[in-house]
Amino acid sequence: MNLDLRFEMADILPLLPIPQPPYGKTAYNIPCPYCDRAEGRGRHLNINLKKNVFCCHKCGSFSGGVFDLYSYYEGVPRDKVYKHLKTRLEGGDPGESHRDKRQDQRKRIAPPPAVPQAPLADIDTRDRVYRALLEKLSLAQDHYANLLGRGLDNSAITRLQYRTTPTGGLHALTQELIDEGHQLRGVPGFYRDDNGRWTLASFWRGIMIPCRDRFGRIQRIHIRLDKEMKKGGKFLPLSSTDMLDGACAENWCHLVGTNREYILLIEGYMKADIVNHFTGLTVLAIPGVTSLQHLETTLKELLGLGLKHVMTCFD
Repeated sequence: MNLDLRFEMADILPLLPIPQPPYGKTAYNIPCPYCDRAEGRGRHLNINLKKNVFCCHKCGSFSGGVFDLYSYYEGVPRDKVYKHLKTRLEGGDPGESHRDKRQDQRKRIAPPPAVPQAPLADIDTRDRVYRALLEKLSLAQDHYANLLGRGLDNSAITRLQYRTTPTGGLHALTQELIDEGHQLRGVPGFYRDDNGRWTLASFWRGIMIPCRDRFGRIQRIHIRLDKEMKKGGKFLPLSSTDMLDGACAENWCHLVGTNREYILLIEGYMKADIVNHFTGLTVLAIPGVTSLQHLETTLKELLGLGLKHVMTCFD
């Protein structure tokens, strides 16, 4: 049994010498003991009470679960955390069940209500906002060289609208979009900070990859990270889940090429773009082999447009 599941973030946070979650939030940021302490400013360590995990959005060096967080701040070896918490929270009384004690603890340390989330913006709104965002960004030289090394040429890179993630000036960037009349509420990746200002959830450097529907509209932005995260892999969505007025980026399918009777089904948006570039074939991509939520709906739409054969090309 995974002992981490016996306790949650709501149990341990009042015991730690760190800022406590603001009322009304199930996720919040505090200074990262690695990168923020070194710089003397910033709050990039995100603690998620709903998912019982934490991760620094900036350096990615500090992440884990309930026991990891407790172990670091209390200086307790990780393999001793369960016993330490059981004694500290439950008093070590064998006559009272863990469940009864834990329920009592919940009454004293109740998690705050969820952060208000915005309803997902429609596809046309998302497309307009993402296109306007990408127009304001550029592609760094190292990312350009990386894409050339994958076989894409300058024309393809321009057409695909790949960009480098912005890591500074985010408030100014979002304000430009607002001044141009764009509605950011409900567009995954955008949210309001503690001061009520709109900003972008862009915490890691990487290549931004537009995910398009069969009409070429941008549904979401995926990011190929420069540095693989400890947990989460090499790719992450531009999303603002659990942030004020934020929205979740769903695992939409990415279609490259015209509607045909024969298509390839691939894992990875960038991989689909590259395969289409080399072969001219129509490619349908999902972000991961377990990300199948929208695949059935997309295939049914394509069947209605004449699709007859699908070749699966997963690794």
